[in-house]
This record gives sequence, structure tokens and C-alpha cells, in this order.
Amino acid sequence: MREQLSTRIDSSKTTTIFNLEQHKKATNSFDESLIIGKGGYGTIFKGVLLNNKVVAIKKSKIVDQSHVEQFINEVIILSQINHRNVVKLLGCCLETKVPLLVYEFVNNGTLFYYLHNQGHGVNVSWKTRLRIAIKVVAALSYLHSEASIHIIHRDVKTANILLNDNYTAKVSNFGALRLVPNNKLR
Repeated sequence: MREQLSTRIDSSKTTTIFNLEQHKKATNSFDESLIIGKGGYGTIFKGVLLNNKVVAIKKSKIVDQSHVEQFINEVIILSQINHRNVVKLLGCCLETKVPLLVYEFVNNGTLFYYLHNQGHGVNVSWKTRLRIAIKVVAALSYLHSEASIHIIHRDVKTANILLNDNYTAKVSNFGALRLVPNNKLR
């Protein structure tokens, strides 16, 4: 799988293939105190690369070998997505039994947390809610109809919308995505 992905990624020059040692250093050997999320498709750790770049590292659950080609295609497609409201895939590690994916780190948590913690000093104005909704719709519109291969997210919910310092929304968690060629979308 590593050779297949390396060959196909080399043509795009957008995704880095990391080694396991880099991930261990970045996450202090996957220290549980660095877990920032858990979902149906894996666990997400906060990590710091050697260049001091903060990243989110997703440690996927066991992958069936029959899905290797699909995984390769997803990594290639997601590495080419460049939209300010979609979390950017930066790279992956293929030296483990389960793939490790490296994403940009979005530091203000999920929209779910933001909306449901009003009693803790968070004031969610309608203007802010509308701005967040518009950004999410823009990202989904891009994925569903403007990307070279349409990407159907299939798991849109407030827990999969991340917010940055300025409360700009970023769509994340593509574990359930479905790729649809342009000529097959109806």
C-alpha cells in the first residue's frame, strides 16, 4: 500500500508521507492526555511535529484489506481538496496496521461544544450562528458539486464541524465519505 500511495501522491506533491517515529514523537507515544476526539472511525490526537507545527493525528480503527484501494483513493482526493472551510489533510503514515492521517489542527473545538456550552460563558449570537452555517454550506456545496470528483460527506453534524480562532467553520471527519464521479451524480 505504501508504494502505491507514494507513487500516486508524488504526482500531486500535496501530501506528506510521515513515518511512525514522527507520529510517536508528535503525540508522546499516543499519550491519552492528547486525545482531542473519538469517533466511529478512529481516535484523534493533538500532536506537534518537529517543525513545531500543531496537527491533529487520526489513528483509524482496523481497516479491512479489501478497502485498501478505497483508502488510497480517499487520501489522494482529500489531499487535493483546498477549501478554507474544509479541514486540510496534510499527510499520512502507512507503517502501522491501521493508517494514521495528519490533518491541520483547528483549535476552538467543535460546533457541538460551542452551541451546547452557553452556560459556561459562551454567547452564541444569531449573527455568528448564521455566519457558521453559511461557511458549512459553502464547504458542502464545494465538495458535493465543485470538486473534480464529487465528495458526499454522509456524516454532517455539529460534532464534525470544527471552529478556528475566529469561529470560522471547517468541515471535518470524512470517514464515511462517498466519491461520486461527475457523470454519475444526479
